[in-house]
Amino acid sequence: MSQVEESIEVDVPVRTAYNQWTQFESFPEFMDGVERIEQRTDTLTHWVTRVGGVEREFDAEITEQIPDERVAWTTVNGEAKQAGVVTFHRLRDTTTKVMLQMDFDPQGVAESVGDKLGFVKRQVNGDLKRFKEFIERRGQETGSWRGEV
Repeated sequence: MSQVEESIEVDVPVRTAYNQWTQFESFPEFMDGVERIEQRTDTLTHWVTRVGGVEREFDAEITEQIPDERVAWTTVNGEAKQAGVVTFHRLRDTTTKVMLQMDFDPQGVAESVGDKLGFVKRQVNGDLKRFKEFIERRGQETGSWRGEV
């Protein structure tokens, strides 16, 4: 297993950042390589990704969700093996630190080499930067899910 940890400060309140992160179907708008996400139940999502020309499909289960604090997940089906958590930290009324920690199991030689070269870390860092641009440009979330898991 490999691990990546990245964080970014976004100029929106915690509630706004958290609410947007619960809108999984909008992830392709700021996550490079994510083709589509379908929210199947309150706790199950289906992902289609394409990275380096390789398409993968998998299901991820939300294992913990606490409004304005955290969203944790693990893959339960398919071609990717990962688990992670995103946490939201109020820095000021209008500034939030978004922290992402993810454990993943590179599949095959290409993914193992990419992991060793820091590809996943750069990918996560870029995704967080695009999330920052996305939510700050909008100034408000596209929706929310305030339930707890």
